[in-house]
Amino acid sequence: MALLPLVIAPDPFLKEVSTSVESVTDELRALMDDMFETMIASDGIGLAAIQVGTPKRILVTNVFESEGEDPIPLRMVNPEIIWSSNDEAVTEEGCLSLPDQLADVARPAQVRVRYVDENGELRELDAERMTATCVQHEMDHLEGILFVDHLSRIKREMIIRKLVKQQKVRASARV
Repeated sequence: MALLPLVIAPDPFLKEVSTSVESVTDELRALMDDMFETMIASDGIGLAAIQVGTPKRILVTNVFESEGEDPIPLRMVNPEIIWSSNDEAVTEEGCLSLPDQLADVARPAQVRVRYVDENGELRELDAERMTATCVQHEMDHLEGILFVDHLSRIKREMIIRKLVKQQKVRASARV
């Protein structure tokens, strides 16, 4: 397994729509393992393949719902939401591709997701609370949508300006 470099906003690559996966192969499983390792090493709870430079409809999550519970690792290929609740939940979200930026985002409180797992099996997941938020957040990435796209224009622009400034500071520190 290997740690993969993260694509950081405002890189326009993150706005690309990811393509469907034809079949689950050993190469794809290795990518999911590397994504999972990268996510954990980066203190994340979710990661989409586009965030590591692969525009495929793949995501991984590792969410725990309550303190003291073990996280539930998920590897999803070609996920699609087939049902969502009318109730919304507002959750503070962050993103590995937008480091150190947080904002409240409203999303459906519950979703049912159909996906193919790492073994090529078709599955459905009824998700709520943090799992529902995380899966929706990562699925947005597959459509070229960042969590800041759910915010007002002013809030979104403030966050993007902070990210650009952070990148300039990091670049000047490397010189």
